[in-house]
Amino acid sequence: MTTTDWKIEPVVDWLLTDGRKCQDLESIASGLAGALVATGAPIMRMVMTFRTLHPQFAAERVLWERGEGMISHRRSDHGIWNTDAYKGSPIEIIVKTGEPFHRKLKHLDKDRDHPVLFELAASGVTDYYGLAIPFTFHRQSTFLVNTDIPDGFTETDIAKFNRIVLHLAPIVEVLVTHNIAVGLLDTYLGPRTGKKVFAGLIKRGDGEEIDAALWFSDLREFTRLTESLPPADVLDLLNAYFEHVHTAVTVYGGEILRFIGDAMLIVFPVDEDKEIEAARRDACRAALDAAVDAFSSLAVLNRLREREGKPAIRFGVGLHFGHVIYGNVGAPGRLDFTVMGPAVNRTARLESLTKDLEIPLLLSQEMGLIAAVPVTPRGEHMLKGVAVPQSVVSYTAFDEAFDIDAP
Repeated sequence: MTTTDWKIEPVVDWLLTDGRKCQDLESIASGLAGALVATGAPIMRMVMTFRTLHPQFAAERVLWERGEGMISHRRSDHGIWNTDAYKGSPIEIIVKTGEPFHRKLKHLDKDRDHPVLFELAASGVTDYYGLAIPFTFHRQSTFLVNTDIPDGFTETDIAKFNRIVLHLAPIVEVLVTHNIAVGLLDTYLGPRTGKKVFAGLIKRGDGEEIDAALWFSDLREFTRLTESLPPADVLDLLNAYFEHVHTAVTVYGGEILRFIGDAMLIVFPVDEDKEIEAARRDACRAALDAAVDAFSSLAVLNRLREREGKPAIRFGVGLHFGHVIYGNVGAPGRLDFTVMGPAVNRTARLESLTKDLEIPLLLSQEMGLIAAVPVTPRGEHMLKGVAVPQSVVSYTAFDEAFDIDAP
């Protein structure tokens, strides 16, 4: 069989049947490469790249290579556009010009050709062809194929690849758009809440009642810092604090629901698949462990900040366990997905009490009992908005680790 003998129809049939059912980019790449190989297309390597919309990643690449049929899915950060790997590369040329890129790799020119082409030639590639995947909203995406047959691709091969990409485009555009939507929901709402919104909890009043351990934390002396620091330094401080707490709580299943100025509201929901008492205990202990980790690693962070001439990060944490409403609230056209209920207010008031008692971590007596861990009584206190005094405790293990005085 010569390279021009392979048929495009089986590949298009696969795209229109099994291909359109693929739910991720790895599956569509693997299936498409398999269909191309099965019909005799002369490919040894296939790549699809997509520009995305995510605060951490600028682009993603899905790579298939002949042999074991391995699929590699890699995400690149926002600095990718300024790297030597991207500048002057075939992908950049395709994206900037909108035109296909075709290069035989037998006689490369160091003054003209990008280093990636030399690397591919050294691995046995003889021909490189790529073109833009035409998306409706012009999001930058490319389809690239390489071969190792001696004479490279024919014009007939190129024409077939062009036709295949027209059928591929609407399928991968749906997947890329879906990934962007999920990523943005995860970023702005959190993974757990984002899934609920994406599943259809979108109307005002939609929601559910849940049991959860609640975390409320607040930066110390933030008002003074905002008055004395340049705005850029204030943002740097906030971002460092938010990232620090986020790192600590996510390991234990916590999800940030809201940033409220310099405060954070975080939820550790009860696992409904577990026995209820064990699930309640585990949620409380997860919040406690996250708090210990956050304060334990804070000293290292503050030493680094001190070396850079930046102010130290200090914050307090209030923890409580309770029954809350978890859902949509707001105006008809502008909603917020959050938790509401008396338990939320009490958690915030406990955090305020950490300043008065000069103990950075306080919890309600109820949470201490549910967590079934040693606690130190810190007296009964009136909390704003709560009619009767509340018993407040501290976490004994935390007190001992951080030399908190006994009452």
